[in-house]
Amino acid sequence: MLSKNQIKLITSLQQKKQRFAHQMFFAEGIKVIQELLESNFELVNLYTIQNDFEQVSNDKKVLVDESDLKKISALSTPNTCLAVFKIPVEKKIIEYGLILALDSIRDPGNLGTILRLCDWFGIGQLICSKETVDIYNPKVVQATMGSIARVNVNYIDLETFVSQTKLPVFGTFMDGNNIYKTELPQEGIIIMGNEANGISSELEKLIKNRLTIPRFGTIQKAESLNVATAAAIILSEFSRNN
Repeated sequence: MLSKNQIKLITSLQQKKQRFAHQMFFAEGIKVIQELLESNFELVNLYTIQNDFEQVSNDKKVLVDESDLKKISALSTPNTCLAVFKIPVEKKIIEYGLILALDSIRDPGNLGTILRLCDWFGIGQLICSKETVDIYNPKVVQATMGSIARVNVNYIDLETFVSQTKLPVFGTFMDGNNIYKTELPQEGIIIMGNEANGISSELEKLIKNRLTIPRFGTIQKAESLNVATAAAIILSEFSRNN
């Protein structure tokens, strides 16, 4: 049985300020937890309703019942396990190859999906503006399906970084050059903008290479693509060309 203090601590990690204060986050589900256990993330405690995860020592494994798990879960239908991990120190950004940059992405599902796309297409570095949703938000962690363990994520002042980088900078716009007819390099920074407002005007001034995904429908009334869908197309095209 979990103590009130344990429940209070774990549920508090649903809030960004508490994750920052404790330098911890949690993940739910066998697949996500297994991926994190096999990475460099440091486990604090594992809470499970069945005696699985043989690689976890007994001093870090806590057997709970379904009612206890429901009290600490962020899911409407709790999984069979939840694990608390320490937030690792951010690694240095290496300006090499393709880097994906996110300008004020707010939806946790979008961020989680984009991180999975980075993992799929071999993009090792994802940089985010400080206004982008926290990567350790439980909904983001869940949506990554374990890819959070394989992509380096940094939160930075995106304007400063873009203004100082020596890599070519690409941005996605409605009026950019057709991506299917553009010669794409093997390295560069690809910026994806906010779901509602796109790339900020401050960042737009620093972008020399404007790209667009053309519409092919005869009616052409769709205003835009979901940012995660657009990221999939952009990364696929960069990968195909390289």
